[in-house]
Amino acid sequence: MSLKLSQHAPIGSEQSLSLEKHILIVLGDETQNDCPFLQIVTSKLARTAGEWKDLQKTPLQIELTNGGIASVVIVLPTLTVFQKHALLAKAVKPLLDESPANIAIAVYGDEVVREANACASYYVVTVNAVQLPTRKKDQKNNMLTEVAIYGYQAKHAYGRVNARVAGNALCRSLTILPPNELTPALYRKKLLDLANTHGWQYEEFDMAALKKMGAGAFVAVAQGSDPLDAAIVHITYAPNDAKQHIALVGKGICFDTGGHNLKPAKYMQGMHEDMNGSAVAVGTLLAATQQALPIKIDCWLAIAQNHIGPLAYKQNDVVTALNGMSIEVVHTDAEGRMVLADTLTLASRAKPELIIDFATLTGSMMTALGDRMSGIMSNRPALACKTVGAGDAVGERVVAFPFDEDYDVDLDSDIADIKQCTLEGGADHIHAARFLSKFIEHDVPWVHIDLSSYNRKGGLGAVLSDINGFGVGLSLELLKRFAD
Repeated sequence: MSLKLSQHAPIGSEQSLSLEKHILIVLGDETQNDCPFLQIVTSKLARTAGEWKDLQKTPLQIELTNGGIASVVIVLPTLTVFQKHALLAKAVKPLLDESPANIAIAVYGDEVVREANACASYYVVTVNAVQLPTRKKDQKNNMLTEVAIYGYQAKHAYGRVNARVAGNALCRSLTILPPNELTPALYRKKLLDLANTHGWQYEEFDMAALKKMGAGAFVAVAQGSDPLDAAIVHITYAPNDAKQHIALVGKGICFDTGGHNLKPAKYMQGMHEDMNGSAVAVGTLLAATQQALPIKIDCWLAIAQNHIGPLAYKQNDVVTALNGMSIEVVHTDAEGRMVLADTLTLASRAKPELIIDFATLTGSMMTALGDRMSGIMSNRPALACKTVGAGDAVGERVVAFPFDEDYDVDLDSDIADIKQCTLEGGADHIHAARFLSKFIEHDVPWVHIDLSSYNRKGGLGAVLSDINGFGVGLSLELLKRFAD
């Protein structure tokens, strides 16, 4: 998405806004004097029995005399970033519903408040103006082409925000694609095209290579598919000024039937989205590239499908992972941790200073948190705290769960080094993280993000689409903090 941005330092007045047809008016407090079109606002509040303070929770839409529309909202500096984004998204929606070519953002309050609200508003407007894939015949393709900001002029053109939007958009676009358009083979082709476009190094380990390497955990899941087009894809962004080295690891199950432990229809619906973790990793890689972060980033993507068939893995199979550990298969629908196990081993063998993995991994995380937040676990308590802080800073909330070793006893196997999971369920999100940790070599610092909030009806925080790109902003902020 290419947008023209114009910035105007003077506070927006009725006169300066007179030619704008779609206006987001963001007030920094309950002071009414600064509000343009005050008579129209107060008249509508009186007509609807509303109060001025209501604008702190419910944006007000007004019709302008020039035939335009404005959405008026009060965004207080005491709100969290998530709260600001969610409120601004409510305010922006009626404007974007008209598919405008231009949107004006008018911010009010003191300079600090105007700066913060201008940036937040620009992000919310642009991230929701992205055109996402659709196969509807009559879909409108009217695109936002220009944003004007009144009341604050930054010394930059919001390049960092644009990069985050680009990464989020790529993540959502990949995740939304139907499964017949994103098989492992097609996904690998898209990733190669992205690598060529952005100057990334590209490498892949196909099924033949993985069998030869001894990556039995990954192969066990992928062997049930026809064709055998699964692979671990390795993409690298390596700027000349790189000061650190990190790895992003993503679960890329393009469709998950559950395997022999077949999912019922209700739970198989939407399983083309089980590759969202890989989409978060790729989206983060794109955003980091566009922000020119001085970090070498290895992106490791476990691209496969979990199908049922004569060759599909089954309960009580014992397979040997890349690191030599034997795994007793307990449930074929716990395939994500299997493909991630060997992928994490490969990532850790490069000895990065940090590994972040992303996966739509466990139903128990959804049970624990619902779809409003995601859960994390880490082999470094300080890293878990840093990740929670990064999420708060960008409006993508995460909760840290226990990572204590006494959970390991639940994964003890009588016939192998470790069980893949338990049949009892329980704290499966913790069991899954403990399982994954066994496949990280060289004691590399690692944080695992279980994406329970990647899809929420009506959107989440800043993003209005159900598939919301959660994790790109969080991981991008974590990378920036790691680089500082």
